[in-house]
Amino acid sequence: MSHRVRLLCLFFAASVVVRIPATFGQSARSSLDSLGSASVDAGDYLYISGQGPRRADDTAPSIFADQVRQSLDNVKHQVETAGLNLEHVVYIQVYLEDTSHYRELNDVFASYFQKDPPARAVLGVARLPDPPVQITAVAVRDLEGKKSVSVPGWPVSKAYSSGMLTHDRLFISTMPGIDPATGTVPRDPAVQVDLALDRLASVLQAAGLSNANMVFVNPYLTPDLSMRVMNEHYARRFEFGNTPARATIEVASLPESAHIAYTGVAVRDLTRRKAIRPKNMAPSPTASPCVFAGDTLYCSAKSGFIPGPNGGVYFSSTTDQTRQTMRNLLDNLEEADMNFDQVVSTTIYLDDLTEAPQFGSIYKKYFKGSLPAQTTVQQLKPGDRKADEQGQYPTLEQFSLIAVRHRVNPNK
Repeated sequence: MSHRVRLLCLFFAASVVVRIPATFGQSARSSLDSLGSASVDAGDYLYISGQGPRRADDTAPSIFADQVRQSLDNVKHQVETAGLNLEHVVYIQVYLEDTSHYRELNDVFASYFQKDPPARAVLGVARLPDPPVQITAVAVRDLEGKKSVSVPGWPVSKAYSSGMLTHDRLFISTMPGIDPATGTVPRDPAVQVDLALDRLASVLQAAGLSNANMVFVNPYLTPDLSMRVMNEHYARRFEFGNTPARATIEVASLPESAHIAYTGVAVRDLTRRKAIRPKNMAPSPTASPCVFAGDTLYCSAKSGFIPGPNGGVYFSSTTDQTRQTMRNLLDNLEEADMNFDQVVSTTIYLDDLTEAPQFGSIYKKYFKGSLPAQTTVQQLKPGDRKADEQGQYPTLEQFSLIAVRHRVNPNK
């Protein structure tokens, strides 16, 4: 199908999703490549799977800056295959195995996005499918309403925008717990969390929105920062039981020595925001299971945790935990009157990346047609897999998802 014909189809039937095959810059890593489509064109937005530094001939550059360029070229190819260009990219997530390359990363980004760069999240992970960088992206089809957001008094980066507005959403870059006046990380973890949350709120305010507009949040924190402290301060910023969907991820590192950072998505029109909670889940002060932004459903990261009064992770293998994870996510989707074939993008976190085949053997059974776009990482070194005194095991896998309501699966 030509670009012209496909564009016409998408404008007149925005619910049709086109799965774009991997044809450029994809390596022969069959166990990981088989977990998803290279990108999914969902009409209003294009969701691009994590792109590594592989060229079309399966080789990769040896210099970091060139590896970033190749990863961005692979993103660019997916965007252009959908009939768009880099101007349409509104949000990017960068996964690095070494965040000390942050300045080099910024230099490359500034050369690729010379006007109104997209919002961007950067985090350090323990292992990637193709080291040392992986980049995933979201592009908007209609540029009307697209606008870079800057906060008065903040320095403007050439590599990313603090926020990027589209016709219906705001994408927010990672806001770290770093003092913006001095560039230092406070010693008190609570102060770090509040600084990061204040910065998130500042971007929302600059866009004419508030915390109530948030539909999805990624808190990224290193093991040096207490999850309890983060949750206590986070819960104070949102309405109990009506919080955004959330994927809280412990990461190996964050740029500029930060220990906490927040990124996320907000809906511009509050009447188009609706939280979804299955009946077997109690209201939470920190995360709603899923939240609608219009016809797009953002769902919190789920693991193999069995809900209920005696809940916990009682399975010792990645395979068995994945079965429970899929059940938990299906509960969320069914509460929204949706199913897995309406999922357009997933972000998968594995305790051990070599167990991708075990994860995939269960994961893929839940999709009748082509798989969604996906990004898979191992955010930390593998942990101790022994059961605790209650017979509960550590989480070996989890993932969050984005689904589009009223879409038609062309492969059904």
